[in-house]
Amino acid sequence: MDFGKMVGDSFGYAKEGLVGKWAKWILMIISCIIFPLIMGYILRVYRGETPAPELKDWGSMFIDGIKLFIVGLIYAIPIIIIEIVVIGSAVVTGAMTQAYGNTDPSAILGMIGGVLFGVLILLIVSIIIGLVVATAVVRFARTNSFGEAFNFSAIFAHIGKIGFVSYLIALIIMMIILCIIEVICIMIPVVGMVILFILLPILVLFEARYLTLLYDSAGTAA
Repeated sequence: MDFGKMVGDSFGYAKEGLVGKWAKWILMIISCIIFPLIMGYILRVYRGETPAPELKDWGSMFIDGIKLFIVGLIYAIPIIIIEIVVIGSAVVTGAMTQAYGNTDPSAILGMIGGVLFGVLILLIVSIIIGLVVATAVVRFARTNSFGEAFNFSAIFAHIGKIGFVSYLIALIIMMIILCIIEVICIMIPVVGMVILFILLPILVLFEARYLTLLYDSAGTAA
């Protein structure tokens, strides 16, 4: 898998779709605020539309966005449940520590260890779900079927065609690129968050195109 080519193609896709098309850029910024719109637009990218699709058929785009949101929400349920348990445990631990101080340090340490273990489980589950979702959302876009978005045997078979190691490396590269851009923007005093907000359409198109190319690489994977 040519990771450099995927990165270049994705940025080129975003550049061609937005640079010089300032009205479209502004509309995409607005769509990022009304999140179902941008999620519906992303589905069009997942379907392989080239070049980057125009913003039109707003009603259809909004409905598609709601569907994608539902898929994401269902996948997030295990993470939300674990988060609630971990946060609840942390609150109880904090309350016990404050109430009893050092009267029973072994019990307090045990509770703290339980919270840390919960955090570790949360991290592992989040990573696993993230790996699955990266393929599931594109599969949903291509089939327009909620059932296929949760067809785990087909999802893992598709990832297997790409190659689990290549798939993981590709996602790590994407996350590193996005994180670097976001951190650089945040570090700029005063206007950093504004710059990041303006760049959101570029980042959205880059990520959507990148995941599309990753999904389609199964057809050419060795």
